[in-house]
Amino acid sequence: MDVSLILLVLVVVTALAFDFTNGFHDTGNAMATSIATGALKPKTAVALSGLLNLIGAFLSVEVALTVTNAVIKIQNKDGSPITSLVSDHGQALLLIVLAGLIGGIVWNLLTWLLGLPSSSSHALFGGLIGSTIAGIGWAGVKWNGDGSKLDGVLGKVIMPALLSPVIAAVVAAAGTWLIYKITEGVNERWKESGFRWGQIGSASLVSLAHGTNDAQKTMGVITLALIAYGSHTDTHSVPFWVKLSCALAIALGTYLGGWRIIRTLGKGLVEIASPQGMAAESASAAVILTSSHLGFALSTTHVATGSILGTGIGKKGAEVRWGVAARMVAAWFITLPAAALVGAVMWFVGHTVGGLAGVITIFAVLCLLSGYMYHRSRQAPVDHNNVNDDWDASGVPAETADAMAASSRSGR
Repeated sequence: MDVSLILLVLVVVTALAFDFTNGFHDTGNAMATSIATGALKPKTAVALSGLLNLIGAFLSVEVALTVTNAVIKIQNKDGSPITSLVSDHGQALLLIVLAGLIGGIVWNLLTWLLGLPSSSSHALFGGLIGSTIAGIGWAGVKWNGDGSKLDGVLGKVIMPALLSPVIAAVVAAAGTWLIYKITEGVNERWKESGFRWGQIGSASLVSLAHGTNDAQKTMGVITLALIAYGSHTDTHSVPFWVKLSCALAIALGTYLGGWRIIRTLGKGLVEIASPQGMAAESASAAVILTSSHLGFALSTTHVATGSILGTGIGKKGAEVRWGVAARMVAAWFITLPAAALVGAVMWFVGHTVGGLAGVITIFAVLCLLSGYMYHRSRQAPVDHNNVNDDWDASGVPAETADAMAASSRSGR
């Protein structure tokens, strides 16, 4: 039995599973404010977002090439592949990639369960970095470039992570202040109605931008696996079937809707009015599209959250729930190291068990953890029916909380 081929298949399947979780984890980045203000009905919003994510995935491959070339050192200085990583059809590199993907998925599902809008991008990069350090050592990670341009993990991942939410918040705050200044004398009813239509356009643009950035990351991972196996040699292109499968996976995940995170972004940070929603979405789209053009693999979650916070700052008298924001920022800081730890542990388990048995073991661990977290989520369900319920300190919709309390009393 060809262990390398099975490894490759599992990497592709797991990468598409990550792309799927990325879709429902990040739906709120584009549509949370439109759902919260009533500009779009919840199911309509996620369907539109899914379609535009699908289209956006085909518009650029710059971020995909960043993932292929800017995280794991797979080439020597002369451009030739590192022999130890691609020998035996790339078993060593494929195990690293599989373990890293598991780290990303586990963190995505955990933060989804908790309703925390953490970064799917950083979960993926964290998992890959952790498994690479475990498998090759610190030198196996491409921390920075050769000095001629911004490159590597520091230039293409860490720096955008620090700057993008700040830039998005400033742009959204300025946009919100300007919108309210210009429309100061407009009747409130007409203002809300007009900006709801504007929100549909700006939210659509964010979804399109999300496809150009986040779908690309999984394309890069699968391309990296194909290079390891030896069935693809060009580090500057992505096969069409990879583009198509990743686009479909993220679109399907988006359509199903990550309602827990949509609720946190739409109701938990700021009570958003339509003018604020349009300002937030416009700021997010501008930052994401610029970064996609430059090949920066930023977190669309960081950008969207920064934009929403910016609208609260820009609107006089708006209530910003800084406690919820602090929880999000804490999750941001621990996402990369936490996913890296899971990725490293998965590599050690797979390597220690060895061979096909090791590969099957870590894949089984992923399935068990995923099933457990899905089961936990059904105990306090959030969906399109209760995503807009009034926010309280727990974040659990009132209807769900009442059902849980009734169930608890009946079980006594």
